[in-house]
Amino acid sequence: MKKIYKEPMLYYILVPIIAALWPLFVGGIYLPRAERELENGIKQYRAAEKVIEAILTLDPARLEFSGSAKSADEFDYAIVVEKVAGLCKIPSTSYRLSSGRITTTKGQKSQSAKVILKDVDITRVARFLSAIQLRWSDLQCIRLKLTRKKGLPDTWDADIDFKYYY
Repeated sequence: MKKIYKEPMLYYILVPIIAALWPLFVGGIYLPRAERELENGIKQYRAAEKVIEAILTLDPARLEFSGSAKSADEFDYAIVVEKVAGLCKIPSTSYRLSSGRITTTKGQKSQSAKVILKDVDITRVARFLSAIQLRWSDLQCIRLKLTRKKGLPDTWDADIDFKYYY
C-alpha cells in the first residue's frame, strides 16, 4: 500500500481528474445551492419587511427615538420623563418626578427616581413604561403600584420607581 503513494503515475492521473471534476461540482452542486439560499434569504427579507411595516403602522411612535443617540453620561430623568410623557400624551400637570443623586455601589453607578402619574388611563401607563424602557435599556422599573380612582371607570394613579445604571 505504501508503494502506491510513491508512484508518480497516480499523481499524473489523479490530479487532472480532480481538476476536471472541480468545475462540475461547482457548476452542478454548489452554485444551485447558493442560488436557493439566496432566494430563501430574499423571501425572508420580504417577510421581515412586511412585519416591520406592520409594527410601524401599529406603533409609529417608535420612530420618535430613532434619531436621538445619546450616551449614558447624558441621561437625565427630567428630560427623559418629559419627552416620553409628551409622546404618550400625558400632560405635565399629571406627573411628578423626584430623582436622587448618582450613587456608586461596587463600582457600578446608578441613579434612582420616582415618577407619580395622576389621573391617567391604564393604556397610557403601559405605553409610558413600554416607551421609556424600550428607548433606555439600562433603565429598570423597580416597582410599580397602580391605584384605581373610585367612581371613575378607567382612571388610575401610578407610582413608579426607576433605577438607571450608568
